[in-house]
Amino acid sequence: MPGGRLTYEDRRTIAEGLAEGLTYAEIARRLERPRSTIGREIARNGGPHGYHAARAQQATGWRARRRPSSPLSTPATANADERDPLAVREYEQRLTRLMSGGWPPMAARVMVCLLTSDSGNLTVADLTERLRVSPASISKAVGALEQLGFVTRERDNRRERYVIDDEVWYRAWLVGTRSMALWADTIREGVDLLGAQSPASIRLKTASRFFDLLSRDMAQAAEHYRRTFSGTGD
Repeated sequence: MPGGRLTYEDRRTIAEGLAEGLTYAEIARRLERPRSTIGREIARNGGPHGYHAARAQQATGWRARRRPSSPLSTPATANADERDPLAVREYEQRLTRLMSGGWPPMAARVMVCLLTSDSGNLTVADLTERLRVSPASISKAVGALEQLGFVTRERDNRRERYVIDDEVWYRAWLVGTRSMALWADTIREGVDLLGAQSPASIRLKTASRFFDLLSRDMAQAAEHYRRTFSGTGD
């Protein structure tokens, strides 16, 4: 039913559409769904080249089983009043410093807010209040996190929520895998340009093989994660 949860038949339609080379918008029109719903479904379940209806259905069931029936029943929420605010703040600052080693500082702060929130999703108003910065700063940080695959957006009536879910590490790892593959391809271009047997060419060939192997190993690790945490592993 349009507007309700995706069914297995919906997921089969998505898989068939991807196999036919349809765009997300075209698949969304087939199912009478928002394009954002289709994009989020595909991103959570292997991407356009790794999406399988059965696997997506199993992963959705696994996430549903893990999701608490009521926020009030979760240990994190039930014990929220028992937390030491100073210890939590110090931990968040330490985690932010760790992440800032490779990310823009504001992106690291937003990521830590999402990681340490019980809901795993926050609005721009939530983040501006918590971080005491402008909405523009939040938007720029979220944009950076989206490009890395760490954050997705969901519409809640008129409000937009920034979400971090159980698939976040898988998506981020795939971004890293693609980056390694790009390194391998780009370095390989220099082999012929510099002469097949030149010292520089041999050095580039070795580097390209390294990134090829690293990309392959990362892809295998990502698939192992997906099979293990979706309940389909051996």
